[in-house]
Amino acid sequence: MTRPDPAAHATADDAPAREDTAPRLPAWLRLGVPALLVLLGALVFGVTTATADLSLGPHEARYDVTTDGTVTLDLGPLGTLEIDSPVPLGLGARVTVQEIPSGVTAVDPATTLTALSSDLQGYLQFFAGPQATLQDAVRALVTDALWRTLGALAAVTVLVVLGRALLGHARRDELAAVLAPQARRLVAGGTVVAVGLGVLTASTGGAARESQPVASAVFAGTPLEGARVTGRLGGVIDTYGSYAVEAYRSNTEFYAKAEESLGDAWAERSARIEAAQAEHAEQAAFTVPGGTTEMTGTTATASPSAPGAPGAATGPSASPGTADASASPSPSPTPTPTADAQEDDDAAEPVVLVLVSDLHCNVGMAPVIRSLVELAGADVLLDGGDTTIDGTAVEQYCVTTFARAAGGVPVVVSPGNHDSRETEAAYRRAGATVLGGEVVEVAGVRILGDRDPRETRIGAGTSPSGVESPSEARQRLADVACDDERVDLLLIHTPPIGDAALERGCVPAQLSGHKHVRSGPEQVGAGMRYVSASTAGAAPGQPTVGPLRSTAELTVLRFDPDEARLLDYQLVQVGTDAAVSVGPRVAWPRPVPVSAVPDEIAGAAGAPTP
Repeated sequence: MTRPDPAAHATADDAPAREDTAPRLPAWLRLGVPALLVLLGALVFGVTTATADLSLGPHEARYDVTTDGTVTLDLGPLGTLEIDSPVPLGLGARVTVQEIPSGVTAVDPATTLTALSSDLQGYLQFFAGPQATLQDAVRALVTDALWRTLGALAAVTVLVVLGRALLGHARRDELAAVLAPQARRLVAGGTVVAVGLGVLTASTGGAARESQPVASAVFAGTPLEGARVTGRLGGVIDTYGSYAVEAYRSNTEFYAKAEESLGDAWAERSARIEAAQAEHAEQAAFTVPGGTTEMTGTTATASPSAPGAPGAATGPSASPGTADASASPSPSPTPTPTADAQEDDDAAEPVVLVLVSDLHCNVGMAPVIRSLVELAGADVLLDGGDTTIDGTAVEQYCVTTFARAAGGVPVVVSPGNHDSRETEAAYRRAGATVLGGEVVEVAGVRILGDRDPRETRIGAGTSPSGVESPSEARQRLADVACDDERVDLLLIHTPPIGDAALERGCVPAQLSGHKHVRSGPEQVGAGMRYVSASTAGAAPGQPTVGPLRSTAELTVLRFDPDEARLLDYQLVQVGTDAAVSVGPRVAWPRPVPVSAVPDEIAGAAGAPTP
């Protein structure tokens, strides 16, 4: 009798039992590796498809991330300009200038030179501060890449959830049983594919670079050194590039010289102040406030010809004052002796403010501003408005450049009539405080201000920037100031907008710009007003880009947090020869009570007596 073969009676039910004995990947690995691969895939998708609409010099441009290891400036039918990307992993960018007409098929010398000259100022601004444009581009591309990555992850998540729901529990178990034995192979294969894509991307970029044209010699010694030019653009660069490069070098050398001159002038003035302070401490003399001093800025009166003195002329001919502690005092709004000028050990350190205004996109002044902020030990940088020329989106890099010039010091801005909502948004993105009709406290100083009620656009003239008229803005700011418990400073671009607040005695001091001519401090109502000249050296009918065409001015002010008032101000002038003068500290005048001031001299209370 034949015995039954046990193997012949094996059933399908025995198969799962045998499969269960096969080694399985840990749960964290089975779930973690696919999740990681999905995340990496989404990240690669997000980064390599990121795009942003920004500007390049005077033009609007579209930025796209590429994987060829090259930064390419695409000028359409004119050709391209290419430079090796500093970013690793073969990542690069393609910048497409959106204002090149598609019908351009030839390069005409006359029209090319005309176009070059019209755009040259914009490109000078760009190359004087390219870091701002790069920072804006990187921030925009990273933000877009993150959103795209999150979108890809969300799409995959939705597909997984829908897939599970459509398959049902039973079908998922069947698929899991089939795929489980292949888990190791799938994980290994996915890893190989991911690594292979990375290697392929990097190698593609290297191969592309091997076939690139020779670098143009025109860009030697500039930020574009090593750049390669293709198409008709090569002829333009070879023929006219020297004009732009020469302008760039002249601009760079001018402001480098100005920055160096500022350091020397500041050191000289500081030495004089320290020497006078030491002498004054020995003599223990008391003096009259309202003038200049080489000590602490609260004594001795300067002659009217000193550039820091009220009523001094604004221009290249102005020179630093030479007032010293022995100067004869002149009458002032409050001719009462001060205590010993030696500072009280218990007194709080003054808050140092640096005032700039009417920069009009002259980013060449950014290094000078940065140096002054550092030398003065500034606590706040005040921008009196008109940071841009026309308030356009392509001027965003100007705003970013000036915000970066503060070097981390808080920036407070009162937008001017040449600025716009775009300008305000760019300043906010850069971390600045944009005044909007409310009192803000920065470094212990309570500041009120707002955007200008008018806007000026090239070719369109001046019109209201909103529904509010200048007179309505004037009264509204006065109401806000009077309703607030304390306002130390009114920062507003156009001087007359502060009239009502000063006349009602609700603001002790106002700082403004707009006129491009310095004036004050002068008494208006119960307060003092100071109007800054242009920090860009703006001159009538002249561009504010390139070497200065008129004297640029910056002002350093010191604020006493204990008494909540301005102590003094110090004028810094940059001439058209890049020479810098640093004036003496000039005591900030205390306003005379309005009832005690005759009408005929009420507007000149802050001026020295000849």
